[in-house]
Amino acid sequence: MIDALAAEWLKLRTLRSTSVVLGVVAVVVGLMALLAWYAAGLWDGLPPDQRDHLAVSSLPELTGMLGSLCLAVLGVLAVSGEYATGMIRSTFTVMPSRGRVLAAKAAVLSVVAFCAGFAAILATYALGRLIIGDRAIRGQSTEPLARQLPLFLAMSLAIVMFALLGLGLAAVTRSAVAAIAVLVAVWYVVPLVAFNLPAPWGDRLGSVLPGALAGELAGTGNPGSVGGSLLSPGAALVVMVAWVAVPYGVAALLLARRDA
Repeated sequence: MIDALAAEWLKLRTLRSTSVVLGVVAVVVGLMALLAWYAAGLWDGLPPDQRDHLAVSSLPELTGMLGSLCLAVLGVLAVSGEYATGMIRSTFTVMPSRGRVLAAKAAVLSVVAFCAGFAAILATYALGRLIIGDRAIRGQSTEPLARQLPLFLAMSLAIVMFALLGLGLAAVTRSAVAAIAVLVAVWYVVPLVAFNLPAPWGDRLGSVLPGALAGELAGTGNPGSVGGSLLSPGAALVVMVAWVAVPYGVAALLLARRDA
């Protein structure tokens, strides 16, 4: 297993797509800093009696949401790239245990996704606090980092969930296009459909979708948002594991039964 982990780490860190995706995550952090600067400028230019109307979505949460999609794409490319180049045949020739290969890919990707996501969220938080300062802009938390840390950790776990979901879908479909299409549907399209369903079905469906699980896991679910808020932290963790386990289990079964 150590050899499999070393091989998958070497492959992932030498992929050009890894650098591109992590670069996009860094760009997202920069865009959040620009948004904070723009919001601070708007605040300063508004009369005091109109400042309560200015609201900006939580910058760390925006980073977590966009970072989820970026790392999910990395999970897709970590598998689909090998199928596209035919390298997967060499991988399975050297390492015949396909389950071990998939487990090593998942383990390496999880570490990279968590570290990249957590770093991006922390950087966004720090830059936002530095730029916005003590301006009471709605949507921006003024709580210290210690109070925000549970939410940030939950958001980082959600990023790992999306990355592993991408990996599982790519292993099942063997197609980057198909896997990314499903990811975009789960990340954006289905939550919008759930948001427009009549009560209580919208909140029920939204509560089990991946985008809502970080807030529920941290106990900060937002009622009325695109994602639901019905699950307890324990239930949210179980659903989060299920979103990873189901496509991973299907992928492991198909890898064992079909040709490379």
